[in-house]
Amino acid sequence: MRVFDIRKDSLETIRKYENRNEEIEIKGCLGERYIGCAMRNGILHVKGTPGNGLASYLDGGTIYVDGNAQDATADTMNAGLVAVRGSAGDALAYGMRSGRVYVLGDAGYRAGVHMKAYEENRSILVIGGRSGSFLGEYLAGGIIIVLGLGHEGENITGYFCGNGMYAGTIYLRTETTPLNLSDKLIKRSVGDEEKANVLRPILSDFASVFSVSEEECLSGSFMAIEADKAKSYSQLYAAV
Repeated sequence: MRVFDIRKDSLETIRKYENRNEEIEIKGCLGERYIGCAMRNGILHVKGTPGNGLASYLDGGTIYVDGNAQDATADTMNAGLVAVRGSAGDALAYGMRSGRVYVLGDAGYRAGVHMKAYEENRSILVIGGRSGSFLGEYLAGGIIIVLGLGHEGENITGYFCGNGMYAGTIYLRTETTPLNLSDKLIKRSVGDEEKANVLRPILSDFASVFSVSEEECLSGSFMAIEADKAKSYSQLYAAV
């Protein structure tokens, strides 16, 4: 593994190695922006707190963050994996097109806005803690899961969850209905078959990445939130 120290090595030097299909580590991060942008391959370990725009346009690489991430992580991501062991700021996975984004802690406002899916390309966002308001706003495809680990019995999404969504599914590990849920959305309970076939494969991978209990992630009741296809605006968009 090639190791860099952000206090000694410039980002320009580090970026020369981000697409060489190597495993590299960056130590001492403290707000440096646009780390790992458009990486197509290789594995990047980030120690500390990277700045805004981490993994923007990620195109197949793998990024592990041992700390928190700031705003706009995985913005317009195309493929790959981003795993944040801490919490993430606002606009997490904005416009994400495919790949996996895992956050062990909490996420800020507008996580998963306008995530997409097309044919075999599916966006997956898993938040281990809670999310802020406007989770999954204008969701156009893919899957968002909020586990609320350590926050059982509380509201885990803030206000206006799924506002304006017209495709995809938001899964919440809670029995508490999100605040100000739109009447253009359908809320339903998740049955055992869906839990086993849809949630378990994703959460098994999430648990493996962070070395946490898969059964704890799957414990309790889940609700699903989806667009009501009978509402007029959902007919304005292509089905995905």
